[in-house]
Amino acid sequence: MDLDLRRVRYFVAVAEECSFVRAASRLYMTQPALSRQIRALEEDLGVVLFLRDRQGTVLTRAGHQLLEDARPMLAMSQAVQQRVRMADREVNQFAIGFMPGVVVTPIVREFAAMAPQLDIEVVHTSISDQVDFLIDGRVDVCYVRLPLPEGMFEVVPLFPEPRVVALSGEHPFAELKAVHVEDLRDMALLQDPRDVPEWRGRVPRDPPAPGDTGRFPATIEECLESVASGSGCYVMPAGMAGFYRRDDVVYLTLEGVAPRMVALAYSKHRTMPELLQFAELSRRMLGPGPD
Repeated sequence: MDLDLRRVRYFVAVAEECSFVRAASRLYMTQPALSRQIRALEEDLGVVLFLRDRQGTVLTRAGHQLLEDARPMLAMSQAVQQRVRMADREVNQFAIGFMPGVVVTPIVREFAAMAPQLDIEVVHTSISDQVDFLIDGRVDVCYVRLPLPEGMFEVVPLFPEPRVVALSGEHPFAELKAVHVEDLRDMALLQDPRDVPEWRGRVPRDPPAPGDTGRFPATIEECLESVASGSGCYVMPAGMAGFYRRDDVVYLTLEGVAPRMVALAYSKHRTMPELLQFAELSRRMLGPGPD
């Protein structure tokens, strides 16, 4: 029997979230579909991996063992995929990933002048798939918003980015320029509250009932649709607000929450000398100035 790595990834998501509902949201799939995949994995292995009751989802002894072995196995699989893809690329190719709200054109232009031997490609990512682009080798280096999984990447912190809250244009606060997080206690947060540790208000499903298929909106676009309809609020880095501008949503500076750090990241397995050159250029152009 060959172990299906896709199902193993699903298993790790459920184990880390301790919830099929939250794991389904994280994986952008429905909860029933995720449950079917986990049942199939349990049938393949001939064991029960999770115990499910009204208190939540907990690992069995077999589940704990699989989780211990699955993480290094998946990391090795991802590293193999990345090295194979990198080996297939031309040696003069250099791909740079960037996200909404991070302007990289001046840096790319200067780097191209410094390294004319490279064929430079600029690739758009999102805050939800930034890690995937690095892991599978689609980009050599990527501008990211921290945090990232620990131990996988070389990270060059660049600058802290304030956060804003998206509200419906019809909300009573819509005419304000800033609001404190404590003033939003009566609103529902339309994202995982772990994204905003300072949040003390409501969330749509907290905690989810067993078997509940409700989830947070999977994409920023879906979140903003819910915001516009008055279902709640959404917190995002300030740089993204201009990218997702719309007439029925307003963005207010959010006080009382920590900023997100914008950084440059690349794989620890990459030894391309131009990476260090690009990292130093990014630090010089985007990082903090001299004291």
